[in-house]
Amino acid sequence: MNFNHSFPAVRGVQAGRPCYIAMCPMRIIPKLFKFDEEEVPPELRAQRQLNTSRIPEIANYLINHAKDYTLSSLTASIDRFACFTPFSDTGPGQSMGILDIPMDAQILINDGQHRRAAIEKAIIENPELGHENISVLFFIDEGLARSQQMFADLNKHAVRPSDSISTLYDLRDEAATIARHMHKNVRIFTRLTELERSSISNRSTKLFTLSAIKNATKVLLGMGTRPHAPSPEEREVAVSFWNSVAVNIPDWQHALSRKVAAAELREQYIHAHAVMLQAMGHVGNYLIANYPNNWQEKLSKLGEIDWARANQEWDNRALVHGRISKARSNVALTANLIKQKLDLPLTPSEQEIEEKMTNGL
Repeated sequence: MNFNHSFPAVRGVQAGRPCYIAMCPMRIIPKLFKFDEEEVPPELRAQRQLNTSRIPEIANYLINHAKDYTLSSLTASIDRFACFTPFSDTGPGQSMGILDIPMDAQILINDGQHRRAAIEKAIIENPELGHENISVLFFIDEGLARSQQMFADLNKHAVRPSDSISTLYDLRDEAATIARHMHKNVRIFTRLTELERSSISNRSTKLFTLSAIKNATKVLLGMGTRPHAPSPEEREVAVSFWNSVAVNIPDWQHALSRKVAAAELREQYIHAHAVMLQAMGHVGNYLIANYPNNWQEKLSKLGEIDWARANQEWDNRALVHGRISKARSNVALTANLIKQKLDLPLTPSEQEIEEKMTNGL
């Protein structure tokens, strides 16, 4: 007697080969699908090694959003014949039916091994998830070479979305929510922000990216150093801060009124790049904490700073070998120079960074 796994499925054809898509209960995913063990050499595997650091992130996403999550399909290969029984011989029903997979068949995941491992982990924490479903695209296995090619093809055209558009669409992330609030309420950001890309093309009329605004505002509000989200009052302080910064940088106002091209500012000035925006986040965090009643006054000297790339004071700070750098150390050194120009003292850690740069470390 043959024992099978049976799934309602839809039959289709890709590259002349039959394929089947079925909804599988998540509780059987860990048992049904085998992962190509990591100790097998790469040339004998059909997948990359499992990156265990990714698994808790996906599992926590499932656990924390059990009523509001989305998982894309798994893709798997069956190493032997699978029987598909259509609901009818003609019409739409001939593509819909029951897929029977022998229980002793080996089913190898071609794409989605991290989702599979995360599902296994999440079900341990929340068994109710096991009763939900994930779609699986099944192919008939034609050997290692075909499986390896499938893996390459599935990942060849995968493109990670830019941080900017992820920020625009992510309603769960607090930093993304605040970035959208800044974009909506800070006039300079509303008019001059690139919402889809995390880099700005040479011909763009924009000065900022939404991802740069997010990162700078996270620093401004100290979101990485405290357990709770910023209060509504703190959000409005952030709006006020960025509006005040904009008022005190004439070139930004000229770009807003189209008196100067944004591309020209990016080409010639430091203040038209993310390194300056994030550095101002550091400066603002210090100002608001130490001068809560008059931090706006301290920003008045921003208009006196020479932001030109040709200004050698930016060398080895915002510029490395003549190119803009937003590495953490360069952001910190850029913030230090801005603080000095605003007659603000450096903290001990900031002073240490200065000494390392001075000593060429």
